[in-house]
Amino acid sequence: MSGTVYLVGAGPGDAGLITVRGQAVLRRADVVVYDRLVGDELLALCREGAEKIYVGKEAARHAMTQDEINALLVAHAQRGKTVCRLKGGDPFVFGRGGEEALHCRAHGVPFEIVPGVSSSVAAPAYAGIPITQRDVASSFAVVTGHTKDDDAPPAELPVADTLVFLMGVRALPTIVARLRARGADADTPVALVRWGTTTKQQVVTGTLETIEEEVARAKLKPPALIVVGQVVRLREQLRWFDNEQSRPLWGRTVVVTRAREQASGLVEALQNLGARVIQCPTIRVASLEDYTALESALRDLHSFDWVVFSSSNGVESCWAKMRALGLDARSFSDARLAAIGPATAEALQRRGLVADFVPESSISEDVAAGLLERGAGGQRVLVVRALEGREALEAALQAGGTQVTVAPCYRTAPDNSNADDTREMLCAGDIHWVTFTSSSTVSNFVEAIGAEAVAASRARFRVACIGPVTARTATEHGLRPDATASAASVESLAEAIRAAEEQDVTNPDTPAPDMPAREEEQKEEQNASNAGTTA
Repeated sequence: MSGTVYLVGAGPGDAGLITVRGQAVLRRADVVVYDRLVGDELLALCREGAEKIYVGKEAARHAMTQDEINALLVAHAQRGKTVCRLKGGDPFVFGRGGEEALHCRAHGVPFEIVPGVSSSVAAPAYAGIPITQRDVASSFAVVTGHTKDDDAPPAELPVADTLVFLMGVRALPTIVARLRARGADADTPVALVRWGTTTKQQVVTGTLETIEEEVARAKLKPPALIVVGQVVRLREQLRWFDNEQSRPLWGRTVVVTRAREQASGLVEALQNLGARVIQCPTIRVASLEDYTALESALRDLHSFDWVVFSSSNGVESCWAKMRALGLDARSFSDARLAAIGPATAEALQRRGLVADFVPESSISEDVAAGLLERGAGGQRVLVVRALEGREALEAALQAGGTQVTVAPCYRTAPDNSNADDTREMLCAGDIHWVTFTSSSTVSNFVEAIGAEAVAASRARFRVACIGPVTARTATEHGLRPDATASAASVESLAEAIRAAEEQDVTNPDTPAPDMPAREEEQKEEQNASNAGTTA
């Protein structure tokens, strides 16, 4: 029996713009055939074990021809596979989705169309350019920047108040010439939007008379679209996405080293501030070889006075084991719950449990002090944490007379999946900030990138840590923090970076990370370290 081919519009670049239907298809597909403009965030939605096939096209460079793509879709479907053809923008807006659908029909393969948000409307919107506006533009046309047989738009251009040319950067001189030849004024506004809706977005504006010179000056290259019309004049008033006043980290590239399973909150917080985020997970959550201690503790939950969860990962892993044992939230009815960090408390709340204690500080000694203040001394406390967790919490509780049982529910393992690309960007000076959310992210980052490469590029990036323990570990590795979160939350970490950037603007005389003053400071630290002293 044949499988089905789903032609899914991935949207224009911002992963949040894919439709709910598109996400659902992507999550259950056996095979995902994707284009150049589909980002890692969307591919991360694929189910485990799904086959991912890149068929991206660039000017003069095609991973596969269109005929080969057509044949690929049919071949996988005929093997009974569910195929997601993930295409940038909308499948039917210059996406050749019609050709792929016709090929499926010709070979008796079922197909469905899942429309997507087209870059023709989304990219101008993210640039602050409405393609229609009362009293300014009551019509628009979307035009291909090159036809099947010519690297240029159609000879007869449509007439509309706003023209949007897709894939037309190389044809810009021809587009300008044809518009001028049919009578368009030289001062007609023009904008080019590159990587629209993403944090790499670049916008160049001008007029039909000046735009070629402006594009050359900006060294703008594909992929970009062209907007021609009076609506372009509204950009300065409606500019919101690439606006440094409302999005203060715009133009900043920030590395997130947290495990992918935990990174979404920090990634979202940074992107909301305008940052371009590079995910370089240095750890991953892995299963234990032996769950004996956890299973024993879960079967005996009624005997504990407190259960302490050290992370949201701990909640997730613990619940997976509880389901396997046929247990649910009722098992915690006799115990009080402590959640280290707001994200851990939220993970409990999603399961119908409200933490009795959420410490303001995530430092183990502070957590222990808070529990002892709440009567944990002399009581039985279960600590659910990672296999590699610090023993400081248990030691502090035991010193206060508490009977402590530790139940590891997961382990962390090194993850070097994006280390090579991150190292290249660090060495090129393309990274502004590197964030650390635990001591293990620090040590694993240095190991994955290489201590030599980190040291050589240190003067060109800044470091932000989530708390004092992580900051201390970073300092020990020669990565003394430039910003430290005031609370143990990803929102606080993002805010610390924003505050540091704002301080640079307020105090422009403060030496930037890549200035000699910073290098001298590092030399002083290194000399002190070599001498066996502290600076």
